[in-house]
Amino acid sequence: MNSQPAPGISFFERWLTLWVALCIVAGVFLGQQFPALFQMLGRMEIARVNLPVGALIWVMIVPMLLKVDFGALHQVRSHWRGISVTLFINWAVKPFSMALLAWLFIRHLFAPLLPPEQIDSYIAGLILLAAAPCTAMVFVWSRLTGGDPYFTLSQVALNDTIMVFAFAPIVALLLGVASISVPWDTLLTSVVLYIVIPLALAQFWRRRLLSRGQATLDATLSRIQPWSVAALLATLVLLFAFQGNAIIEQPLIIGLLAVPILIQVFFNSALAYWLNRKVGEKHSVACPSALIGASNFFELAVAAAISLFGFESGAALATVVGVLIEVPVMLVVVKIVNASKGWYEAGTGPHGQP
Repeated sequence: MNSQPAPGISFFERWLTLWVALCIVAGVFLGQQFPALFQMLGRMEIARVNLPVGALIWVMIVPMLLKVDFGALHQVRSHWRGISVTLFINWAVKPFSMALLAWLFIRHLFAPLLPPEQIDSYIAGLILLAAAPCTAMVFVWSRLTGGDPYFTLSQVALNDTIMVFAFAPIVALLLGVASISVPWDTLLTSVVLYIVIPLALAQFWRRRLLSRGQATLDATLSRIQPWSVAALLATLVLLFAFQGNAIIEQPLIIGLLAVPILIQVFFNSALAYWLNRKVGEKHSVACPSALIGASNFFELAVAAAISLFGFESGAALATVVGVLIEVPVMLVVVKIVNASKGWYEAGTGPHGQP
């Protein structure tokens, strides 16, 4: 157990939705005022990888992956029930439930309100969002619920290991089921560029920092944490500069795309929380398990959507909607699991036994 008081969510993290909203306004405005500039940035590509966005994504992801300790994998056996529940939700439920929700809402219920040429792209973006389990923000959610830090660390390390091998096949499978064609080479390039290489760099950097002591690593993490938020916001300005016309013409799109995301967050978090209670897991494990099962690695989803479908695609917009609603929705889930601790422990016992 972590005996230290849980620190609160940071200023930038707490108000991430506001920053995203401001980026929408700034991006749309700048895109309308300086179209030639953003068209030039959009053409800066090598092998379908946009260089400015690629650099921003690495700045966004590497500080997050620096927190991951793969040495924690040996603790998996200590938390096998909670680990099993989270893996089941992340890899057997969430991507497939999102594909179902996207098919139901985007292809059918909301189809008359959406541009028909972008429907497949919206579905692809939602699938990309759900196929990438959360890596960084889950540490924040775990702290806010008094989650077991060892469980959280081991679960994130295991998820990142699985993601290297499972992300591309699951995305390809679900896009194929949805009759959306994606070149395998482009998908694998995205995995290498935005998972494998950043993960390797982050772990190399982590070992170098730890060789000078834990205090050096902690100080570095504290210093570079703003890099991720700054790079994310810069990426969103670029995205919305390209999406400006679509937003101006159909502002309802963002609200429609948010519906399946909201449903899957509450469904998956509730299912994971309930399953942990049924197997007799501790509340301090059930909370991060539910939150890992509900939240997404939206930075990876945004990067993959841009690489696969481009800046102006519905897929890129759909992943950005995930960024827009992630923090406020997850804070609601945090409040629910904290408030329901008495109910939870009444079913498992005060120490997690059934």
